[in-house]
Amino acid sequence: MKNFSQTTNNSRRGFLQTSAAATAGLVIGFNLPTSAAQGKAATTAGIGAGNNPGAEINAWIHITPDNRVLVKFARSEMGQGTSTSLPMMIAEELECDWSKVEISEAMYSEHIKRNRLYVSTSTGGSRGTRDSANVMLNAGATARTMLVQAAADAWSVPASECIAANSLITHTPSKRSVTFGAVADAASKLKAPEKVALKNPKDWKLVGKPIPRIDLPDKVIGKPMYGIDVVRPGMVHAAIAQCPVFGGKVKSIDASSLAAAKKMKGIADVLDMGEYVAVTGNNWWRCNQAVKSLKIDWDVGANGGVSSASIAAQLREGVAKPAAVAKNVGDFDKVYADATVKHEAEFYAPYLDHAPMEPMNCTAEVKGGFVTLWVPTQSAEGSAAAAARAANVAPDKVEVFRQQLGGGFGRRGAFQDFTRQAVELSMKVGKPVKLLWSREEDIQHGHYRPATLARVQGALDKSGKLVALSAHVGVQSILERVRPEALRKTEQGPIDPQAAVSFDDTAYDIPHLRAEHFYLKTHVPVGFWRAVAHSQNPVFRECFLDEIAAKGKREPLEFRRELLSGTSDAAKRDRGVLEAVAKAADWGKPMPANHFRGIAVQDAYGSHAASVVEIEKLADGKLKIKRVLIAVDPGNVAHANAAKAQIEGSMIYALTAALYGEITIKNGRVEQSNFNDYRMMKISEVPKLVAILAPSGGFWGGMGEPPMAPLTPALLNAIFAATGKMHRSLPLSKEGVSFV
Repeated sequence: MKNFSQTTNNSRRGFLQTSAAATAGLVIGFNLPTSAAQGKAATTAGIGAGNNPGAEINAWIHITPDNRVLVKFARSEMGQGTSTSLPMMIAEELECDWSKVEISEAMYSEHIKRNRLYVSTSTGGSRGTRDSANVMLNAGATARTMLVQAAADAWSVPASECIAANSLITHTPSKRSVTFGAVADAASKLKAPEKVALKNPKDWKLVGKPIPRIDLPDKVIGKPMYGIDVVRPGMVHAAIAQCPVFGGKVKSIDASSLAAAKKMKGIADVLDMGEYVAVTGNNWWRCNQAVKSLKIDWDVGANGGVSSASIAAQLREGVAKPAAVAKNVGDFDKVYADATVKHEAEFYAPYLDHAPMEPMNCTAEVKGGFVTLWVPTQSAEGSAAAAARAANVAPDKVEVFRQQLGGGFGRRGAFQDFTRQAVELSMKVGKPVKLLWSREEDIQHGHYRPATLARVQGALDKSGKLVALSAHVGVQSILERVRPEALRKTEQGPIDPQAAVSFDDTAYDIPHLRAEHFYLKTHVPVGFWRAVAHSQNPVFRECFLDEIAAKGKREPLEFRRELLSGTSDAAKRDRGVLEAVAKAADWGKPMPANHFRGIAVQDAYGSHAASVVEIEKLADGKLKIKRVLIAVDPGNVAHANAAKAQIEGSMIYALTAALYGEITIKNGRVEQSNFNDYRMMKISEVPKLVAILAPSGGFWGGMGEPPMAPLTPALLNAIFAATGKMHRSLPLSKEGVSFV
């Protein structure tokens, strides 16, 4: 198995030459039903045109005469393993020799010029596999069917008498066989079948198995190109300083510091770009030292007095009043007023930064009305759109070379400020520009997970069952900035669909349920952070459940089982992962002295997840996290090892946020600046991690974010069990909770 894209010349010319050289065989693919115009475009443009006269559906699969299978990879690889799992799906249905599969980058230019040929180039929202699986499987099955038909036609036998396996087609009665490569050209001339049968998942030989990942060997020896590694002929480096108060701009630059910076070794220029100042030169470190030396007077606008305290006050005031109703079932107010066992709690989750190890960067070249990007991006289309707007060119005048990502977590998706800036600077200096943000710029100019405050109320009936639940969630809108048309309009105001998740879509059977959204407005930019609202709203819901269950003297697991006794698919699957993680944790069996555990469940991004966290209470009152278990039901598992790695990565990311994560605002700006004051979890702090795959089949769910959802509430519930106190504000380090 080879990664084809890593052995080619990483340039537009090199890509075109490589593509042309490889088109002596079959270029084939799978596409969703298209219009006549789109179908015409697919048969007349792109890879293979001229060298291969066959009918090209799209460019997912390319089979060469020497029997190599070149598979296009349209998503971004950032450690999640889809560069292995998606080709595996094609190979599964194609019935090819996995050792002969090579991966080639699906280029943005082909995608856009041919009506979004590759369906999507975005990797976010845990959609890399779940949105691609059926496309990949159908692509493989379609190609296999055409190859078999071509061989059958050559032998003048029925296709039903032929089988494909291991890159060979065999005529069963006569035992004749031929390689895929030998019939590829003939197959390319056939009309693709409109519908193909897919394998029964029980017959999968690759999908779901722990096949060695193709990206790991190269990563071990440092071979992959990350954005931070890109070098282009004639390029200059750039470092920037942005207004510390979001939305501000440059007022002036002190003349003496400006003159001194321009005289520093290797510095080419200092550029006032309005909202930021850039220094260009022959070395990034020199550029960064120069930009740090500048004395810049910033116009901070009206937001220079905003603080975390003022934002929290806005949230608290907002959730105390009626707001836009996301869901209202039954009569919560009446049931709550009449209940004998009821409970109310306020929860708070702070702003969080993505903090990827590789800071934001982009290399851009604007030349002759064409823009070329070398960028670690979660969305080639998003990067191209930002570049096209900045350069004022059409989208088809942009090419994007996706680099490996040194962490994404949502930051490198919808918001492409770093791409726009690189393009602006390239236009300004007339050369390729490699822009790299410093760690300080990266942390202080993020698009943060929104600060959120929730007021939750609930009531039990006489039997101790939860019969009424209300959640009033105060939070900024993320969609307002990228898809305002997706906001729900109500008489009380807009609702961001993310705001009330875990409450308005819960699988729990709660007859009287209300969810409201207070729509907070601040100058702090917010964005999609790993699991987004599912990283905080499950805390509000699942911790509240443990609190009210304790009031009703109910056992936490049994309390949830009762709420999940319904017949909906969501209830069944939530119950399934809850039982799976409880079984793995030996829930119900006595624990050692001073050991405690908490449990939580939450469905998110098409999957279902549950967690148990076990802690020990030491003699000095400190706590030790002993073990974290998470079970996930994603329906089908694409790659077993990658799926478990996603769970383990989510565990560490969620624990880091729960223990230490907090972005605070003072005088309109972010106070944190680097990993010394925005802490990451250390290797020595990581407890035992247990990742459990519990696929129930029948659907494809996400894996990158669902494990995040139940972990933090399970941890807080474990602390509640140990101490009797529920910590309703994060991070725990500011709550006086000490871990060893």
